[in-house]
Amino acid sequence: MAVAPKFTSHILSATPPQPTHTLELYLDYVCPFSAKLLLTLHTHILPLLPSYPTLRLILRHQIQPWHPSSTLTHEAALAVSRLSPTSLLPYSIALMQHQREYFDVVLANEGRNDTYKRLAALAEETVGVSKEEVYELLKIPEEAGEDGALNVGNKVTDDLKVHIKAARLVGVHVSPTVIFNGVVENAISSGWTKEQWAEWLGKNVV
Repeated sequence: MAVAPKFTSHILSATPPQPTHTLELYLDYVCPFSAKLLLTLHTHILPLLPSYPTLRLILRHQIQPWHPSSTLTHEAALAVSRLSPTSLLPYSIALMQHQREYFDVVLANEGRNDTYKRLAALAEETVGVSKEEVYELLKIPEEAGEDGALNVGNKVTDDLKVHIKAARLVGVHVSPTVIFNGVVENAISSGWTKEQWAEWLGKNVV
């Protein structure tokens, strides 16, 4: 969990830590409000970050299990991140822009591996990561594993568990949720404009 810069002395490190503000964005790829927040940040706020050298943003995965495709889209993002770390943000933007293609009704009669194939194709189309490599990390085997195991998951299941644990530890439930320096910042809204974000940054990132 992050701490506010004024509490930098609480960080025990071999080298003196630099005061840093941390803004954690708990987002779900099939949540319209998460899409609105991330797309606004990407378009208007990320270009301003050089003016705020003490601010770091962290993208957090907030899976909403009542939408089964939420898990699948976040798994795809984790697969892309493993193969090409710098592609996580642009692929996240692509997922938000295409999120309606992964809503409940659209996927009602689509097999899980078929959805993975579409997510892998989206990765290749939008960020140039091999769809074959992405799918290899995502696909669910069609045969039982060792000792007849059937709940074997895929090659990013363990990564997904880490992110789910992280959200549970801080009690995040809804998406989007924004945590600033370790504390939930309820003032921030997915409907904020560029001007509202700029005002908040000017007041809080000092």
